[in-house]
Amino acid sequence: MEKLTLVKVGGKIVEEEDTLGRLLQHFAAIEGYKVLVHGGGRSATRLAARLGIESRMVEGRRITDADTLKVVTMVYAGLVNKHIVARLQALGINALGLTGADMDVIRSVKRPVKTVDYGFVGDVERVDATFLGHLILQGVVPVMAPLTHDGLGHLLNTNADTIAGETAKALAGRFNVTLVYCFEKPGVLGDEADDASVIPEITEAAFRRYVAQGVIQGGMIPKLENAFEALHAGVAQVIITEASAIHKTGAGTRII
Repeated sequence: MEKLTLVKVGGKIVEEEDTLGRLLQHFAAIEGYKVLVHGGGRSATRLAARLGIESRMVEGRRITDADTLKVVTMVYAGLVNKHIVARLQALGINALGLTGADMDVIRSVKRPVKTVDYGFVGDVERVDATFLGHLILQGVVPVMAPLTHDGLGHLLNTNADTIAGETAKALAGRFNVTLVYCFEKPGVLGDEADDASVIPEITEAAFRRYVAQGVIQGGMIPKLENAFEALHAGVAQVIITEASAIHKTGAGTRII
């Protein structure tokens, strides 16, 4: 199988010009086939404020009403996505910006209302790896925005970590996939205050132990749960690292 690296990058890195420039240079240096999945939440929050639209969050997740959906579509599929595509073209990378609606590549269902009504938020039902795989084998680098659709004409705001994980799983039948989650820290840390305390490898048993001990907590827990799901679904390896190390072998934390 051909190797493919799927990189998910958080909003803060893609929204600041200097960090974005460095990230894309490192991304361009990755050998072989590749895919980039990005966020953009901070930019969406800033634009919403300028338009007088209140941003409401519940446990770190955005409530997406009709007005907020318009804002995130403008920011994610427009401003952030096309800026990344243009910057990659300048680096010689033949990038193509996509939402889940393009080529029907990611179909979602609107999240059902339980204790919280998240509005126009999508839970991924399927990823069409056939079209995506054809594009990749033609030398195209997909740049995927965190929006999907329901097949009924509605766009849905969708968690970028989930899009990265589901896309990696779908492509694992066609490629030897490495899924890389990159953020501001050099990896999963044993001590949150010490960037040198990177845990080099984490198994499921170690993960449960670290959670029980309070070493791993907060938003890192669902990120690692997604990582183990991806491994069980055929993804070859999952790495959590900082943006400057995405092209380096052995950097960050490897989930095994």
